[in-house]
Amino acid sequence: MSEYQYYEFLAIDRPLTREEQVELRALSTRARITATSFTNEYQWGNFRGDPRRMVERYYDAHLYLTNWGTHQVILRLPKGQLGPKTVEPYCFDGSVEAWTTTTHLVLDLRSEDEGGDWDEDAEDSLGAIAGVRAELASGDHRALYLAWLSAIGAWELQDDDEEAYQDEVEPPVPAGLDRLTAPQRALADFLRVDDDLLAIAAQASPPAPAPRKRPGRKELAPLIAALPEKVKNDLLLRLALGDEPQLEAELLRRLHGEPPVATVPGQRSAAELLDAAHTLATERRQGAERVRVEARAKKLTTLAADEQTIWREVENHVARKQAARYDTAVALLVQLRDACDHVGRGPEFRQRLATLRKQYRHLPGLLRRLDDRALRG
Repeated sequence: MSEYQYYEFLAIDRPLTREEQVELRALSTRARITATSFTNEYQWGNFRGDPRRMVERYYDAHLYLTNWGTHQVILRLPKGQLGPKTVEPYCFDGSVEAWTTTTHLVLDLRSEDEGGDWDEDAEDSLGAIAGVRAELASGDHRALYLAWLSAIGAWELQDDDEEAYQDEVEPPVPAGLDRLTAPQRALADFLRVDDDLLAIAAQASPPAPAPRKRPGRKELAPLIAALPEKVKNDLLLRLALGDEPQLEAELLRRLHGEPPVATVPGQRSAAELLDAAHTLATERRQGAERVRVEARAKKLTTLAADEQTIWREVENHVARKQAARYDTAVALLVQLRDACDHVGRGPEFRQRLATLRKQYRHLPGLLRRLDDRALRG
């Protein structure tokens, strides 16, 4: 199987200039480059660019996907929207990394699974995932916790050091893990967050707070009037320059203060979370098996109750002396055998089957099909 790599970048806060697009063209002659995006696929060879540096300089979101199991998302946020101290507790084992530039904080989230199945829809994920940038900027840290969950799930597959699992304590647990937003769900899917592990994590997650109501003119006017003149002049100048899409959010934070960070301190170890997830998965599988067994038992009981009708159908099919009819008759007999065994009428079924075989002993095609399904009477 040939190697496959997919690269996608999005410019969200501002479009790229013509000069910047020319600079990027030097990295790839085949890439599809616009003022807001860069996409390229490789069946052989490698991309000459450095995705981290490209995000630092040009783009706000990046997705990297390979057919050997790498899923990577890099997000860039203005420094004032998300701080390094907030992100640091969620960084883990190279799967969740963060660093700052002069103007931005950059998040690198990665999932590796060499034995995983190829996801046909993963290439379309970045547009859905990019929405977590705005959520992180608003104080919603669920995306960070999801990335940490993905990391410990992958760590479990690679490391059998039980003591290390006990020592690793979860970071602050955000509210609302039981009700992810659409971008968060897309991120969780892309990073392969185990659903059972997420369900266990959500048990310690408080309910998500109600969205902050957008303030009206009467509420904003006195707050703006109270701002220092120097601050107002600076905000107006930046607004006039028009290259800061996040300026509105920054202004609202200045007026209202930072939004409440809806998290609770992490208390559980990675080992506790993983063990509880295994238990939940086992219980779920056992429950599904019970449902399957009960459904089959109900079906067999219903078939047994209709035994005479099925025998008539079998005899009608056999009497036609056609190969396709033999196949249908044998399939019915297999079902009826299992149904009669289920209700305790197996001996009666086999006695009648012996009579059928004797009656049609001159039909080798039928007898061969009966023998193939162990219907010997």
